Amino acid sequence: MKAATATMKFQRSRKIDRYWIVTKFKNFFARLFIYALLIIISFIIVFPIISKLSASFMSVDDMYDRTVNFIPKHPNIDIYRTVLDDLNFVQTALKSFFVSIICALPQTIICACTGYALAKMKSKFTTFVMILVILTIIVPPQVLMVPLYLKFRFFDVLGIVKLFTGSEMNLMNSSWPLVILSITGTGFKNGIYIFLMRQFYKGVPEELEEAAAIDGCSVFKTYFKIILPISIPMMVTIFILSFAWQWTDTFYSGIFFNSDEVLSNAVFVIRSAFSDAPGAGEFYKTTVLQTGVLTAIIPLIIMYIFLQRKIIAGIERSGIVG
Repeated sequence: MKAATATMKFQRSRKIDRYWIVTKFKNFFARLFIYALLIIISFIIVFPIISKLSASFMSVDDMYDRTVNFIPKHPNIDIYRTVLDDLNFVQTALKSFFVSIICALPQTIICACTGYALAKMKSKFTTFVMILVILTIIVPPQVLMVPLYLKFRFFDVLGIVKLFTGSEMNLMNSSWPLVILSITGTGFKNGIYIFLMRQFYKGVPEELEEAAAIDGCSVFKTYFKIILPISIPMMVTIFILSFAWQWTDTFYSGIFFNSDEVLSNAVFVIRSAFSDAPGAGEFYKTTVLQTGVLTAIIPLIIMYIFLQRKIIAGIERSGIVG
């Protein structure tokens, strides 16, 4: 009897050991597959950036030398000097920074208020408004190109401007169209920001608002005293996204500004990229354009390095992932 019991225990232990080994192997190969897939995807994304970065440090001779692949034989920063001079980088970057800030600030505030109203206030119009918000995400902005241009080229509000001045206002080549769009909740990517804020506020416990109502707080006081402080991390994420997207925007900036006023447009009209000077072949011109794009996104890369935790935390709090 004891021998049979010992045999059963031994067989059970062998089964357990075998199951443990099989599980370990499955987990190992699963992780190996995931890491291999991530490395391949990362390579596909990073490789073009590495090749463009390598070309930006090449001399003209290196560009047309078939023996040079990624490491230049005569590295220099002549292309960067050319790009910075052609872009008038400091002035153009400051203009882009100013435009991005004055768009991001009102967008963050308006989207926070709108998102809270759509998430917490029960009304028969809430669903209709949310459908309109989703439509702003789905409908391509190119559909609105001509109406936007005409609206701000001949700007008026219910005929009031024309009544006092005798004609409509021309707001082109100024920041006013972007400011007006941001304040009225129809700015660049505004529907996405409202949706993110709505998802965040839907995760806020209703007990907080009920407790505030019992204490005699109105809706506005509850929002500004209780809800708004806990939504600061999400608002920071919205501000960063709005700033970054406005910095790289070419659609609205292309409508309302001249081609070289802001950085996102100026990189595509670099003089050296369209020059017929000796030695300026097609590869050189392409490299100049690519270097201009790299130079334009460097501030965003630096910003992301320092603020990536806040961005990721804000997206997670929105409830869209997970």
